[in-house]
Amino acid sequence: MESEDAAAVGSVGPRFPFPYTPYAIQEQFMAALYDALEDGRVGIFESPTGTGKSLSLICGALTWLRDFEQKKQEEEARLLAPEESGQEGKERPASAGPAHPESQGTAGEPDWVTAFVQKKEERDVVDKLKDEQIRRKKREEQLEKIRNNVRLKYAAKRKRSEEDETKRLLNLSKEVLSEGAEDGLEQLDHSEEELILDEYESDEEKKVVSGLKDDDLEEEHVTKIYYCSRTHSQLSQFVHEVQKSPFGKDTRLVSLGSRQNLCVNEGVRRLGSLQLINDRCMEMQKNKHEKKSDEENGEKERRVSHKKCPFYSYEQMQFLRDEVLLEVKDIEQLVALGRETKACPYYGSRYAIPAAQLVVLPYQMLLHEPTRNAAGIKLKDQVVIIDEAHNLIDTIISIHSAEVKGSQLCCAYSQLLQYMERYRKRLKAKNLMYIKQILYLLERFVAMLGGNVNQNPSCQVVSQTGTVLKSINGFLFQSCTDNINLFKVQRFCERSLIRRKLFGFVERYGNPASAVKPNKENQKLSGLQDFLLTLQQGAATEGTPQSLVVEAEHDQVRCASPLMQIERFISALTNANQDGRVIINRQETVGQSSLKFLLLNPAVYFAKVVEECRAVIIAGGTMQPVADIQEQLLSCAGVDPARVVEFSCGHVIPPENILPIILCNGPSNQRLEFTYLTRSMPQMMDEMGRILCNLCNVVPGGVVCFFPSYEYEKQIYAHWEKTGLLTRLAVKKKIFQEPKKANQVEQVLGEYAKCIKRCSQAGEQMTGALLLSVVGGKMSEGINFSDDLGRCVIMVGMPYPNVKSPELQEKMAWLDKKMPRTAGKPPSRALIENLCMKAVNQSIGRAIRHQKDFASLLLLDHRYASPAILDKLPQWIRERTQVKPTFGAAFAELRKFHRGKLNAS
Repeated sequence: MESEDAAAVGSVGPRFPFPYTPYAIQEQFMAALYDALEDGRVGIFESPTGTGKSLSLICGALTWLRDFEQKKQEEEARLLAPEESGQEGKERPASAGPAHPESQGTAGEPDWVTAFVQKKEERDVVDKLKDEQIRRKKREEQLEKIRNNVRLKYAAKRKRSEEDETKRLLNLSKEVLSEGAEDGLEQLDHSEEELILDEYESDEEKKVVSGLKDDDLEEEHVTKIYYCSRTHSQLSQFVHEVQKSPFGKDTRLVSLGSRQNLCVNEGVRRLGSLQLINDRCMEMQKNKHEKKSDEENGEKERRVSHKKCPFYSYEQMQFLRDEVLLEVKDIEQLVALGRETKACPYYGSRYAIPAAQLVVLPYQMLLHEPTRNAAGIKLKDQVVIIDEAHNLIDTIISIHSAEVKGSQLCCAYSQLLQYMERYRKRLKAKNLMYIKQILYLLERFVAMLGGNVNQNPSCQVVSQTGTVLKSINGFLFQSCTDNINLFKVQRFCERSLIRRKLFGFVERYGNPASAVKPNKENQKLSGLQDFLLTLQQGAATEGTPQSLVVEAEHDQVRCASPLMQIERFISALTNANQDGRVIINRQETVGQSSLKFLLLNPAVYFAKVVEECRAVIIAGGTMQPVADIQEQLLSCAGVDPARVVEFSCGHVIPPENILPIILCNGPSNQRLEFTYLTRSMPQMMDEMGRILCNLCNVVPGGVVCFFPSYEYEKQIYAHWEKTGLLTRLAVKKKIFQEPKKANQVEQVLGEYAKCIKRCSQAGEQMTGALLLSVVGGKMSEGINFSDDLGRCVIMVGMPYPNVKSPELQEKMAWLDKKMPRTAGKPPSRALIENLCMKAVNQSIGRAIRHQKDFASLLLLDHRYASPAILDKLPQWIRERTQVKPTFGAAFAELRKFHRGKLNAS
């Protein structure tokens, strides 16, 4: 019956290839997605977890792309047909009008002029189509050749490997011959020469393209779909779904990632930090590009110690590109192929972008324009699908916000000053000028925190503590930095790779144990060593064990230069004045104090995406409430409301498999209202304990209880321990607490699952486990409590955000100023409610994960029953929700629900 319904739905629109008979809601989802892509819409799509959202996205979007390409080829054939049959120019289209020489066109021009222009435009279109056709045929022939000739493929791979070895030996011999040939201003060993900045030309925009040839740059980007998600594992999971789908064999897919995920050069990977890996990779490419020009000018090479990356070979990467386009591969398979073929997966995958039909990439790469441009991503007339988009606004704000601590500012100042003193005679004038500007900025930033860069930040006490918010211009004026061109400073930092040079310098001289020759120059370096020592000693006086301080400081120096965060902060200050705020947070010491840039208007970065793309799909399992996305992103980005389309589908589970209840009163008739003021009252905590005890008696398997914060969870646990309630709870359920540390989550989850499995088999008095979790914590997103792991999910109170937070207050004030009131509410109030309900929806959505799953959901607070709040629940939950004024009625429903499921099994 289900398949007949699905067939009926599918027969109306396009046929969607699917690995099995799709649910009716999947057919509806794909049809709505197809229409949105065809009409060039901005779509907000919601499909609950367990309804096959990924497959629906894949099959719906790739069906549209297949049809689009087919229509395009048919149109090409139609336009090229007269050209091929030699009819061009012989027949005049009827629409062109009469060809009388004296007749006038609509613009007052003779018809022969209009006809000439029209003919030229037609010829240009035909020429372009011919070029596209030739490129497509060439690409298809190349892929077919590789597909059908495996022996040729491996012969080419072996030949490249031999050529690479020959080149390596040749370069090695050249380096040996060139050793000792330098005659500089002062004698520096080779490893130190590479720490000196190159001559910087700020007025000349250098075209640095990582080894790409001009004809590759001109390659036309075929119409494609960019699919984004949050995490590496989510992207890999999506690629595996594509592999299993009917499109897995004939879709040209490329997975993009960071160098941290894709680099196969072990020497570079060992640097650990993403920024250091990026810097080192770019420096190796820069050395390669500048080598030729240095030899042509007869200049001596300084960087003989850094060879070019052995995996960075144009021919090898071309081969890897073809392999990527030939067969769908995830990141792990791409890395394995890179190691096997000795080709860089990071750059090789980018070669594949123009010809790819589906590009899979993380959020940050798409939403951050400089990263997007560096990757060679062109959004013009393309399709973008942003999955797991419930946190889209927060993601954009996070990417473009920046925070820097006083200790980082002082540390960077000390390092940079020592660097400048060490190499002053070797640095060009322009480099010195920019370094002095950065030093001045650091000095003024520390002054804004009430400190002095020349003193230990851990020992400098701040006289006036507290948080102050400034506009960007206000901050620049007050700090006396408004006369510095931050755009030029930012560009200098990016191109000169000064953070990489500084990191190498600190690695060499920053360790107090390192042996330093006692010459005049090196005596100045003792300042850097002393500074690092005083940081350690200063922190140690605050009660931190000395060994931990030394280790922490060593890790900080090893993994990243503080200049990286400072560059982000300087870059953030180049935003428009109205789009952000600077938060000056003065703590007890300068080292603990911080400067933070807060982006208020995420739409300014999203606008370009929606302007350039043919269509944008914002998808997620739980998108409600969608008002934030509509107002803060789309409306502010100037998207026409008529272009926006919303689609929300129900769940595949039958209605009787879920029991959502809003409980207004507890067992002793205590009104349930867990506000910040009332939730710590002993009677409220006792009532909460009674509810849990009753539930654990009737709910089998796992119960997951979400609290508004870690502090409240800790407080209520201590109270229950004191009153003996924990002992009573432990008779039926073993109690687990969510850990604060991410690396302990897997262990706790594993023990929780084992306990539930053991109890279900043993038939003991203990029926399962109780997991005390926190909204917004490690368990509220990305963790699946399917089947027995989550038979009941409880939400204690309403997890409103902290409205006293300066960041949130500024955001609320900005919204009230920019947005109109909705339903009589100020936008700031709507924001608070939406943030609360987004967190609730994410947490309660952890339980139902597939078609045959079942669970009860209990919302403990009478405020959930108000229509405005109830309306913000996902539709498939809202339409099944029962409001129970008394505990007795709710308990009877819960007992009936779980006993019914137990008997049915």
